[in-house]
Amino acid sequence: MVIDEHQIKWNGGHTQVPRSVCSESCHPGYRRSNLQGQPKCCYTCMLCPNGEITNQSDSNTCWICPEDYWSNPARNQCLQRSVEYLSFEEPLGSTLASLSIICTLIPVMVLTIFMRHRDTPVVKANNRNISYLLLFALSLCFLCSLIFIGHPVRVTCLLRQTTFGIVFSLCISCVLAKTVMVVIAFNATKPNSNLKKWVGPVLPNSIVFICTMFQVILCICWLTISPPFPVKNRNVQHDKIIIECDEGSGIAFWFLLGYMGLLASVSFVVAFLARKLPDTFNEAQFITFSMLIFVSVWLSFIPAYLSTKGKYMVAVEIFAILSSSAGLFSCLFLPKCYIILLRPEMNTREYLMGKGNVNIK
Repeated sequence: MVIDEHQIKWNGGHTQVPRSVCSESCHPGYRRSNLQGQPKCCYTCMLCPNGEITNQSDSNTCWICPEDYWSNPARNQCLQRSVEYLSFEEPLGSTLASLSIICTLIPVMVLTIFMRHRDTPVVKANNRNISYLLLFALSLCFLCSLIFIGHPVRVTCLLRQTTFGIVFSLCISCVLAKTVMVVIAFNATKPNSNLKKWVGPVLPNSIVFICTMFQVILCICWLTISPPFPVKNRNVQHDKIIIECDEGSGIAFWFLLGYMGLLASVSFVVAFLARKLPDTFNEAQFITFSMLIFVSVWLSFIPAYLSTKGKYMVAVEIFAILSSSAGLFSCLFLPKCYIILLRPEMNTREYLMGKGNVNIK
């Protein structure tokens, strides 16, 4: 007797031999989930959750990947997460670093020009030494953005915000001192004015020292009580580890920015009130514009900073540092450089006092 198995008809008209199992086997990446009210051999296959895998068939459980790993889409293998931070090698980091170095050199060049023309009226106007200090501080402002680029370590995390805060406070303090001296210089010329005793280097130097030291004390307290430190952030993107600096105390960071904003606001108000003082080269007008740019940049920085994560959050802060520094430099020193280098006939005491006439071509 010969039996042709292909001609056998099973129940339902099938030619295949029926399988004597309730459920099909679960592939790697899936786990068994028993069906309620059904025998144990009846189950459904469920894909492992994110961050968990199984690399064998018919597994009852999924295994959690190690901390620095994450599951692949098939959930059958743990893949090492990529590390992300704003590095010097990537295009964004190298562009910002190059821009920072170039911008650092420009105030140094202007400082050299000012020192070579230190006895001219434009340089001597409104405290020559404060102008020197402000140019030096602006160079440091551009340069401090480099601390934000590269692999975050404990030292760079400690120096990032504190260096930025102290250097910028020094800049704004210099601007405030120049603004106050503009007002005092004009009002001291009035008969029987009591402001004559304040004319000199003591008052502006005191303003710069006191305003800067307040920020220094704030930063020292911050570093002592709750210093910043590097962390591995695994919660922003599952497949990446973002290495960043935890500020330690968010209150201290925003207090640092708030103090800078207070100094800039005071400088803006004083300069705005003094903008119409009678002088051909009234520096209060340029200070008003510089503070307006500075405050605008940092007000727009806050929502941009809070809405970004990872290396782009660092890039936003670097951009704010560079753009606000460039705004200060352009408004305060480009007009003076124009007169020194291109219009030397305007660099006279008579013209600055409004007593000389120069034909503008």
